[in-house]
Amino acid sequence: MHASVLQRFLPAHRPVLALAPMQDVTDLRFWNVLAHYGSPDVLYTEYFRVHPDSHPEKPILADIDANATGRPVIAQMIGRDIPSLVRTAAVLQRHPIVAVDLNLGCPAPVVCRKDAGGGLLRDLPHIDAILRALRGAIGAPCGDGSGAAIGFTVKTRIGYDSAADFPRLLDIFASHQLDALTVHGRSVREMYGPVVHYDLIGAAARRMQAPGAGTPVLANGNVRCTTTAQAITADTGVRGLMIGRGAIRNPWIFRQIREHYELPAGAPRFRPTMADVRGYIDVLARETRREGTSERAHLGHLKKLLNYIAPGLGGDDAFVRNLRKASTLAELFAACDAYLLAPERADADAYATEPNWAASLNATQAAY
Repeated sequence: MHASVLQRFLPAHRPVLALAPMQDVTDLRFWNVLAHYGSPDVLYTEYFRVHPDSHPEKPILADIDANATGRPVIAQMIGRDIPSLVRTAAVLQRHPIVAVDLNLGCPAPVVCRKDAGGGLLRDLPHIDAILRALRGAIGAPCGDGSGAAIGFTVKTRIGYDSAADFPRLLDIFASHQLDALTVHGRSVREMYGPVVHYDLIGAAARRMQAPGAGTPVLANGNVRCTTTAQAITADTGVRGLMIGRGAIRNPWIFRQIREHYELPAGAPRFRPTMADVRGYIDVLARETRREGTSERAHLGHLKKLLNYIAPGLGGDDAFVRNLRKASTLAELFAACDAYLLAPERADADAYATEPNWAASLNATQAAY
């Protein structure tokens, strides 16, 4: 295996914690938001769109170069054209990253129609060819003076229509000495449905982390809280967890998981209150606003983020409806104040109930 810098970020006593790549969310601004509450161990970029006419998106490159969180960055690519992927990987390795990641999981129909992202899972021979080319093209020295090589990682789903080809897919991954593999435990067809196939994530961990293989596996899918994080890690044997929607909902989640593994039994753990969530919304509003963005556009972006935050906060549907009806930032903040800072709930545990993300996503698609 390549002497990857990633080995430095694998704690012996707990899973490594990664922020999932999410388009229009996981940019430098959101990285800075999480830094207020306890950053993940590793950050992933939004994906770079790669095709014969592409150039790496300058805003994402600028985020990489300006990252001051102290956390390492993995740059993700999405595409199917091998020369273009190799060319883009060469450019990315000139920036301060610790790995280049290939996206084999995006289920967006517009992506899959181009046979990229999750769409590539219908063409295992082409995946094999891509991995062979990228494994040979990635491995430049990291720019951090460590002497370690830039790693090559993959984020995948378990299949396109089903998991029937997943064992063959793991064989392909194992043949290319990946430095890490993240498995989202759903097929492309399953999108973000309620079922996550943790048994298949466990199968991937046993296959890829076996003696002589040595590729750490990260689990992705419905890591919502400390309880689910501990259960998924114990049940699957993975070396890490990748968290996406759960980190938007609860930015303290990485801190809480660390405390679970690192604090002695009986020591107090941090539990965010509704008032803490209200403060988080202010930080989101301040940190995620792009220069020159209109109030209307920023309001729309905040509403999309709040669709991951509001469900489960006490189960009050009226709060969610009021957020969606807000036509100005002032109205949005007033709705947050009225619910989250109400005397009867301001000090309440903010995450005592689980969110219904499927309903939230459906409502988001209908409202926007």
